[in-house]
Amino acid sequence: MTTTTSRIAEINLVIIPSTDQDRSIEFYVQTLGFEKRTDVPFGDHYRWVEVYPPSGTTGIALAPPREQDAVGVQTGISLTTDDIDATHAQLQSSGVDIDAEVMRMGEPVPPMFWFRDPDGKWFTIHTLTVAFIVNTKLVKNVPQSWADLLKPEYKNTIVYLDPRSTGVGQVVVFAANFGNGGDMNNLQPGFDYFTKLQQSGNVLRVLGTTPYAQFVKGEIPIWISYENDGLKSKYTDGLGDAVVVVIPKEASAAAPYAISLVEKGPNPDAGKLWLNFIMTDMGQGIFAQGFVRPSVPGVKLPDNVADKLPSAPQVRPLDVKTAAAKKADIDKGWAAATGSK
Repeated sequence: MTTTTSRIAEINLVIIPSTDQDRSIEFYVQTLGFEKRTDVPFGDHYRWVEVYPPSGTTGIALAPPREQDAVGVQTGISLTTDDIDATHAQLQSSGVDIDAEVMRMGEPVPPMFWFRDPDGKWFTIHTLTVAFIVNTKLVKNVPQSWADLLKPEYKNTIVYLDPRSTGVGQVVVFAANFGNGGDMNNLQPGFDYFTKLQQSGNVLRVLGTTPYAQFVKGEIPIWISYENDGLKSKYTDGLGDAVVVVIPKEASAAAPYAISLVEKGPNPDAGKLWLNFIMTDMGQGIFAQGFVRPSVPGVKLPDNVADKLPSAPQVRPLDVKTAAAKKADIDKGWAAATGSK
């Protein structure tokens, strides 16, 4: 038997994707009693946050998720306490989403229980990415960026949904905001962009219901919507080469499509089996057949869709909790920016 010499000395950090770092910090520091030892900016509008148990040398990094990162999934992290029953009771009384009882399976397995942090209460089964869906019979030069859409050649060509009455419209505003230097909390770059877009005369109309049938009929030159709408029209509904789907090069937004297990449902075990299945490669592959991107990282896409969903590192995940809290701000800000009533 041979032994491989390792230069790896210890486990330093475990990285957990966090869709709301402030909320995660509050949970780990205020509820669990961890220490925040690092909180610094990095990259483009990102933060690197590390929290540690008070006497611990291995920490948890609460990092913004990448496009391919799944949130709300089991991390496998094991924490140590000197009194598991007292800790369980304390967390339960604090309102933490926690197992009802401590599990005791006998030696050598230690007694344990599971708890969920604020990102762990629902499953994202796939994501929906904002894209430009372009009818090439009506548009000569296909736009590649948010900046391109402001050009005079696209006068009276652009259609998108009203963010005040549609979820897609809300995500489109976030996507444009990301593409113009904004983030989940700084929405002004997006509002400024929609002012310019409106003033350019390039908006054909803003609608309250999905115009998919109108697009397929050839009535819309450029539709800002979810990527899967364009791919469906191209590969399923016969438009073929007349459609080009473009994820804007500056940035876009990916909205999670989430489901959860219904509390006190009549068949919880069947529900758990379904949730487990749809997170497998096969389950994720079935959803990908509908041209939506998997939520589980590393999933091998079916051969017939893999080339239709190329990597898009410029896409940013949408924090749905923050997005919901910002809805009134978006409704008011977009209306003011576009002069809508």
